[in-house]
Amino acid sequence: MSNHPSDSHPSGMPIITVIGDGQLARMMHTEAIELGQSIRLLAETPDTSAAQVIHNIVLGDYRNLDDLRAAAAGASVVTFDHEHVPTEHLHQLVSEGVNVQPGPRALVFAQDKLYMRQRLAEIGAPVPKFADIQTQADAIEFWTAADGQVCLKARRGGYDGKGVWFPADRNELQTLVETLLSQDIPLMAEQKMPLIRELSALVARTPSGAMKTWPVAQSVQRNGICVEAIAPAPNCKFADSATSLACHIAQSLDVTGVMAVELFETADGIWVNELAMRPHNTGHWTQNGCVTSQFEQHLRAILDLPLGSTRCLGEHTVMANVLGGEEDPDMPMFERVFNVWARFADAKVHLYGKDWRPGRKIGHITICSDEPLQALRRRAELAAHYLVHATWADGYLPEKD
Repeated sequence: MSNHPSDSHPSGMPIITVIGDGQLARMMHTEAIELGQSIRLLAETPDTSAAQVIHNIVLGDYRNLDDLRAAAAGASVVTFDHEHVPTEHLHQLVSEGVNVQPGPRALVFAQDKLYMRQRLAEIGAPVPKFADIQTQADAIEFWTAADGQVCLKARRGGYDGKGVWFPADRNELQTLVETLLSQDIPLMAEQKMPLIRELSALVARTPSGAMKTWPVAQSVQRNGICVEAIAPAPNCKFADSATSLACHIAQSLDVTGVMAVELFETADGIWVNELAMRPHNTGHWTQNGCVTSQFEQHLRAILDLPLGSTRCLGEHTVMANVLGGEEDPDMPMFERVFNVWARFADAKVHLYGKDWRPGRKIGHITICSDEPLQALRRRAELAAHYLVHATWADGYLPEKD
């Protein structure tokens, strides 16, 4: 482990330690600059997304307690870019007087999907039928109970479609369970829902209990990865109940900071899919669509500061993820951004400093507008496609002087 030589920061202003070095930490840093705060980063290497732009870095491993202690030393609060820090380490830091937000008693429900399901069921939140899977017999019993509508999940560590399986029949389920348990992967199963669409309810909560919510967004998924977020979710009859549910969960689990409640919408209502106790991909639209973004609000919340307005700045906001294609064009990304802006001057481009890799999230486009929603979605989609492929999907050719 080594420290970056510069540890300078404004006198009397908070230092926020962020565990994790991805794009969420990078975008927290953007807001911290405007607030006069300083981010200290626990990073694995000095060239990761957040480490490229943050000067106060501790190089280390989030699974190592001493590295966590070094990053937390003297900080006003410790928070997270991801949920994977061992819970026992966080409990130890809390016992040593470190201000950890969200705390480990809440964070464990974002780390372990079975614990999450069990706790949500206890507080009366709507969850799909689920079961702990420790043997093949458990899996077959659940297959029967769920009429074959089974989603098998790794209890820990899965994201963006990873750690999720949809077996086609009993034999495939048995084989999956046997293979995964032999690799010491704890499993759970839940019933597949008759999904209409996915929603995301975002809430911020302070240690004092104050809460603010944003309009419920629609999340568009492809291959288990969010490709688009639309806010507010169009024609959403469950928006009020989704917002109330998010607040109920945040209060019941004593969540602090921003929490995203990912929801399944069915004909009969809404059901909790996942919890994320940090800023979330489905909330990136708030950067340019609201008075206060999820990143600024997270920093306010974990420091127990007054929360900002979440009023929308336009009728609709669309966020389109920029996901690496099968090939990376020769055109430099700087030139691609130039061409996007030349066509769509109101497109906000957010790049993460990540190298190309197929399917990798390397940035996103956000556009806030009062224009018809379908036209707005098409523009955001075209802009994101151009950043990936360096070609216009609609055949657009700029006028020549």
